[in-house]
Amino acid sequence: MEASSKQGMPEKPVWRVMLLFLVPLLLSNVLQSAGQLVGGFVVGRYLGVEAFASISAFFPLFFLLVSFTIGIGSGSSILIGQAYGAKNEERMKAIIGTTLTFTFFMGVVLAVIGSFFANDILKLMGTPVNVLETTVHYARILFISMPVMFLYFAYTTFLRGTGDSKTPFYSLIVSTVLNIALLPVLIFGLLGMPRLGIYGAAYANVISTVATFLVLMLYLSKISHPLRFDKTAAKKLGVDKELLKLLLKLGIPSSINMILISLSEIAVISFVNRFGSNATAAYGAVNQVASYVQMPAISLGIAVSIFAAQSIGANQMDRLKQVIKTGIVLNYTIGGVLIIIVYLFSRSILSLFLRTEATLDIAESLLMITLWSYIIFGNAQILAATMRASGTVLWPTVFSILSIWAVEVPVAYWLSFYTPLGIKGIWIGYPAAFIASLILQYGYYKLVWKKKSIQRLIS
Repeated sequence: MEASSKQGMPEKPVWRVMLLFLVPLLLSNVLQSAGQLVGGFVVGRYLGVEAFASISAFFPLFFLLVSFTIGIGSGSSILIGQAYGAKNEERMKAIIGTTLTFTFFMGVVLAVIGSFFANDILKLMGTPVNVLETTVHYARILFISMPVMFLYFAYTTFLRGTGDSKTPFYSLIVSTVLNIALLPVLIFGLLGMPRLGIYGAAYANVISTVATFLVLMLYLSKISHPLRFDKTAAKKLGVDKELLKLLLKLGIPSSINMILISLSEIAVISFVNRFGSNATAAYGAVNQVASYVQMPAISLGIAVSIFAAQSIGANQMDRLKQVIKTGIVLNYTIGGVLIIIVYLFSRSILSLFLRTEATLDIAESLLMITLWSYIIFGNAQILAATMRASGTVLWPTVFSILSIWAVEVPVAYWLSFYTPLGIKGIWIGYPAAFIASLILQYGYYKLVWKKKSIQRLIS
């Protein structure tokens, strides 16, 4: 690696800088999940297991359709982080203009595709017949918001790429409060509104997303934020071909990874669906709980990626090493504590979503099998995020794909179809995949990546 430079980056302790960034990011994820938690609670407790199963069956499809744009956002965050670290504002604005244009176009395309083919895809996924029609209708409502949702995701990515995790947090407060307030009004038809049932949850999501994006744009304009959308930013809209090539080079491997992850979730839920709607509801409840446990790992992956990119952009390689070490220590500390808490109160937590004892028993057994392995997942995420921040995206992506499609899906399939474990065998695939991913990522990081000379991607 190159020698460290002392120019361009603040000399605060890395752990302090990362924690100041991490706290609002974690709170953002908590708030985001809180909205899903409330929605899941209302739907599961008051509309029944079939309604909750409808939402659970739709999520993998939605994740599949947004995966490409999430990957592009990941690529843009690397470029923005390096440009910010190098204090290259002109380059940063060019990245934003190209990303917004491309992201909006993809949002429109995927919204149309999702609306037209939702029924066919959900059938192929083996969605239980008793919830298929409801799931398709629910999906089509959410597809409406995709273009605006993608722009909102892009802006929060830009802000975090500059080290600003507070503004996305404030915007998410608006989104969550609005979503929670709208849920009972639209689901139960309060205040003179029509009673929409499960579809009210979808409309609440659409309205809160669009409204929050507009509020965010107004806020950035009012405080004269460098990333506000003004005449200068409007001039940067369009596609810079060279920049787009670099963006796609970084983003497409991440997109492919996200797509294949989502396809694996579709494969997994098709295995789960064999066991009936109770199993599908249990799967949804476990995913809700696991999302909280994943938060530190995912948030730390984002934080490490951003600060690693900024360190590379500022040519501070000693600081880069500190970023990696701090991220790993925080992963095991925060993740370990959270996992212990969830294990201690698992039944009570799951009962927020599920009412029947049979479904609760399924969900609790699945949670016990898989939960501990998310700290392994976090370690692998941090190593992969570090390498991606330098522009090394191919091999981390290949290793992620291999761990899913050569380990998780085959293990889940074989154990659930051909052993007495049944649905429990599906969940064993998760820790198996996380362990395989960590071994592969660490091996490449230690034996190859650390021996490379790290170069900036921005000029």
